[in-house]
Amino acid sequence: MATLAEKVTPVKVPPPAFSDIAKASNDLINKDFYHTAAAALEVKLKAPNGVNFTAKGTSPHGGPVSSSLEGKKALSNGISITQSWNTANLLATKVELNDTITSGLKAEVLSNFNPATGNQGQKVNLHFKQGLLHTRFFGDVKANGALSATADAVVSHEGFLVGGEVGYDVQKAAITKYSAAVGYTTPVYNAAITATNSLNIFTASYYQKVNSAVEAGAKATWDAKQGSAVGLELAAKYKVDSASFAKAKINNLGIASLAYNTKVNSGLTFGVGGSFDTQKLNESGHKLGTSFTFEG
Repeated sequence: MATLAEKVTPVKVPPPAFSDIAKASNDLINKDFYHTAAAALEVKLKAPNGVNFTAKGTSPHGGPVSSSLEGKKALSNGISITQSWNTANLLATKVELNDTITSGLKAEVLSNFNPATGNQGQKVNLHFKQGLLHTRFFGDVKANGALSATADAVVSHEGFLVGGEVGYDVQKAAITKYSAAVGYTTPVYNAAITATNSLNIFTASYYQKVNSAVEAGAKATWDAKQGSAVGLELAAKYKVDSASFAKAKINNLGIASLAYNTKVNSGLTFGVGGSFDTQKLNESGHKLGTSFTFEG
């Protein structure tokens, strides 16, 4: 049996992207809670020629149904092409080059087009990950020609993470945002503190894998600009068996959410969840939702 010291040895892998420094706790708190939509459907199919098709449909609690269709084809030499079309009549094309230009570099070129209004802008994204460094660059050209860029970087050392982000408006020649983060990660737990929105929103998060079946996490957020009270969220996940899990979370406002996910068979995954105001249980306003994922 592994000792406690062996369990908490820092993970010796390249650092995560800046937006993923607190990914474990964010995923635990935000993902797989199905009340956000009345119903969600996702169908994943792989054609004989290797094209992966993904169709999604979402029925919100209010407003029109939204849907999208995406096709992705992996070519040789780490190149892949993805094309999608959604109910907003937006045609998107993404070309990815993974380790093609140089080892550790992923380049993306994205183009958006609306048949009714024309060009909707282009983006160029660069992701470089090697050794103890993970850095990214996002260039955005709007349809009106406005150009903006965002760059971030994370360095790691023996489990410690330090990262920063900056946004720049080329036309105004001005910095539009800046953020910073620090974190520490091990196979058993990780913690992070982030300061985003030009160092106005501070977030402290913690995640721990209690055992093989239980995960727990917490997040506290404070908006210095608004002077608001600290927001707190607590979440837990329990692995019922190899095919099912249950999740629960609650925040400082008394909003509790529950979810259950099960892989019915190799082609169907089903999820159901609800959100409840524990201070107003006898009133309306609670939300229920379901999710169906088909794979073939």
